[in-house]
Amino acid sequence: MRTSVAELRSRRSLCLISLSVPGTLYCMEPGEDINWLAQVRRGVAEQCVLALLTGGERYGFELARELAARGQIIASEGTLYPLLARLRRNGLVQTSWRESTSGPPRRYYHLTRDGELALASFKKQWRVFRDAVDEILSEGSQQ
Repeated sequence: MRTSVAELRSRRSLCLISLSVPGTLYCMEPGEDINWLAQVRRGVAEQCVLALLTGGERYGFELARELAARGQIIASEGTLYPLLARLRRNGLVQTSWRESTSGPPRRYYHLTRDGELALASFKKQWRVFRDAVDEILSEGSQQ
């Protein structure tokens, strides 16, 4: 009996998933089409928004433009607005509406105290994680 390519891929994915620990890379597909950078971007996009808001309130399009300009943290505005809604639901940002001189009213986002605490915690954890990855990559290139 011959096994189809789709069935082999499914089996291979199940094996990798069962061996994986839940996290950023948990749902990645094996093979050449792995876009690990997109996975990492998704994992840090919320924190980058919180960090940008430490400089003061901003409206959505302004955040999207900034995140896209700085290393393509997000691909489009379409990925940002669900993220902003989630941050608002979780109490990490608050919003206010303001009239705009160049169009419809804009929703401005600003950091809450919980958002500041969440960002501070992330920064501490990020440094440890980043340093560990850098150390491992350096050791690997020396061998």
